[in-house]
Amino acid sequence: MKVKAPRGTKLSCKSWQQEGAMRMLMNNLDPEVAEKPEELIVYGGRGKAARSWDAYRKIVKNLQELDNDETLLVQSGKSVGIFKTTKFAPRVLIVNAMIVPAWANDKYFNELEKKGLTMYGQMTAGSWIYIGTQGTLQHTYETYGTVAERHFEGSLKGKLILTAGLGGMGGAQPLAITMNGGVVIVVEVDPDRIKRRIKTGYCDIMSRNIAETLKIAKEACRDRKPLSIGLLGNASEVYPELFAKGLRPEIVSDQTPAHDLLRYVPGGMSLGEAKKLLNENPDLYTKKARESICKHVKAMLAFQKEGSVVFDYGNNIRTQASLGGVKNAYNIPSFIVEYVRPLFCVGKGPFRWVALSGKAEDIYKIDRKIPQLFPKDKKLHRWRKSEISRSSCKNMLAWLW
Repeated sequence: MKVKAPRGTKLSCKSWQQEGAMRMLMNNLDPEVAEKPEELIVYGGRGKAARSWDAYRKIVKNLQELDNDETLLVQSGKSVGIFKTTKFAPRVLIVNAMIVPAWANDKYFNELEKKGLTMYGQMTAGSWIYIGTQGTLQHTYETYGTVAERHFEGSLKGKLILTAGLGGMGGAQPLAITMNGGVVIVVEVDPDRIKRRIKTGYCDIMSRNIAETLKIAKEACRDRKPLSIGLLGNASEVYPELFAKGLRPEIVSDQTPAHDLLRYVPGGMSLGEAKKLLNENPDLYTKKARESICKHVKAMLAFQKEGSVVFDYGNNIRTQASLGGVKNAYNIPSFIVEYVRPLFCVGKGPFRWVALSGKAEDIYKIDRKIPQLFPKDKKLHRWRKSEISRSSCKNMLAWLW
């Protein structure tokens, strides 16, 4: 089943509130946006927009029939109730994967998921607001811009950043960093993901060799030239090796899928071997994944001890390492606490501007107005001057801070 959100001014729901929610849900499952739309997976390995195809169809039907004084409740990708509220109430309330803390562990969640009783909604898949890597690009750009302001006098020029993961969220890292002037090495275990980021202009070059990567990166830093390098390898192996070779990046982070042990590829095996082990023995797979995460985090802590600015980028890697026995994993600070919360304190936050017409020009009208309202925001002005920001509304939604 292929899903494509309708465009234009013709309503299939009773008002634009319901219509907007429905189109956003459908847009999440657009083949140009979703990683595995046939499985309802939007991004992040298994982050889904709906629990099943039957649940998806029921949600759409409910939205189309929902009155303007009613509210639809959606629990982990399934409609569970419609209540009479008011025209001023939200039309849809969504909650995903809420489990009582005593049972909130991977094993219990996986059992519930297999029974069709829950789903993993990630941050923006299950809430129907995922718009591809472009959705996290501005968020990542602002984060690294704030890192630059806090530690490097406002610019990452001549600075080297080491990170990992080029999936749906992590794929924004190389472009966000070069837009801030930096040089970045992004370790990624899947060559197809690196090639995809290069094809879309998010990453500059691909390397399979550590020595070559270090040479290119050091030259770019010396010349203060922004550059992004996708280095093929497993972060749990590459990070310790880079540290042993004497690399001391100014910044170290990570966006591998460490939040989900079934999606983090353990070190010491190929993608094919990892897939085979996952299918045959998921318990052993998760054990090996956590062991690799522990090595990964220990290397990050080693960089931190040597003076690198190190932070967790919201993928639960510290918790997984802590559960694996790394007692000081939480010495690595959270990017939310360090860099995003200060943005919230001055009134900056993530918003989705929705162009239900599907016309990029409708987004650009808002885009052109923002600098007039915030003339002193240097990062925002630098963002707008980038070519990618002028072509980022491919799929009816755009992102703005």
